[in-house]
Amino acid sequence: MIMVEFGLDTFGDVTADSHGKRLPYAEVIRNVVEQAMLAEKVGVDAFGLGEHHRDDFAVSAPEIVLAAIAARTSTIKLGTAVTVLSSDDPVRVFERFATLDAVSNGRAEITLGRGSFTESFPLFGFDLHDYEKLFEEKAELMAELLKEGPVTWSGTVRPPLTDQQVYPKSSSGRIPTWIGVGGSPESVVRAAKYGFPLALAIIGGEPVRFAPYVELYHHALKEFGQPDQPVAVHCPGFVADTDEEAVETLWPHARTMLNRIGRERGWPPMARDRFDHDITEGAWHAGSPETVAQKMARTIKELGIQRFDLKYSAGTLPHEQMMKSIELYGTQVIPRVRELLGS
Repeated sequence: MIMVEFGLDTFGDVTADSHGKRLPYAEVIRNVVEQAMLAEKVGVDAFGLGEHHRDDFAVSAPEIVLAAIAARTSTIKLGTAVTVLSSDDPVRVFERFATLDAVSNGRAEITLGRGSFTESFPLFGFDLHDYEKLFEEKAELMAELLKEGPVTWSGTVRPPLTDQQVYPKSSSGRIPTWIGVGGSPESVVRAAKYGFPLALAIIGGEPVRFAPYVELYHHALKEFGQPDQPVAVHCPGFVADTDEEAVETLWPHARTMLNRIGRERGWPPMARDRFDHDITEGAWHAGSPETVAQKMARTIKELGIQRFDLKYSAGTLPHEQMMKSIELYGTQVIPRVRELLGS
């Protein structure tokens, strides 16, 4: 049997109630805590929160929300999807997650990334022209910090460190830390260079097209003399009782979300036939429990991954419908995927 972990990710999308009214940020955040509690109850292995600094997402400080979740759960792993390292300070990132690791009894994880949005750069005073340099240097420093010994480091994006200890230390001696990648070969090689596990964000196209990146990653690990590491994927999805219910429920909320992002990036409006194609052939893992399980099992086998994280929130999709999706994911989809992988 292929051993795989199953997670859920959300960006804390600002949702709507049953009448289409936008919920306050505070209520959205409290709902995220409730969603994570249900995820643990139904057997999900890991829960990830994305960091964003824009009005359509409520979570800008995921570690605080994860700490609240830690106080109300006991087994589920708690991480990010992603932590925008480029506009943060690696020392503070380490300190916050080491603290989360303590309050969660060793369940903290980090996924480092450059983020798919850029609002944090002007917000915290960083120049987008330094996009590559910021992440490269800070990833290098983060790799040293995670060793949890004295750190000596110098670069151009923050003051140097000389034999500097950073506290608190984690109970295990190393916080599990992934590098999130959207499809850049350079980013895949960077993850291997520093020995970070790889998390592939598959948000468009057929999942199998990412197989060369997985192959490149394992090859690069060997070239850099790093031990083998797990690979995860993050894909959007939604589970309902039937395929028709899933698509009809998801479509208006996904359309609003995708069209807003599309306007910002110069993409054409999302057409229904294109969305349907993305569900049947593309990155979306949406439908009945059996449909989602079959597609997940295919993605896992084709890519040879060790974790599958379903991004279950989608724009204004209401809390109640996400709760139903989480329940079906844990109670029906995950057991069925494990059955398919063992056959």
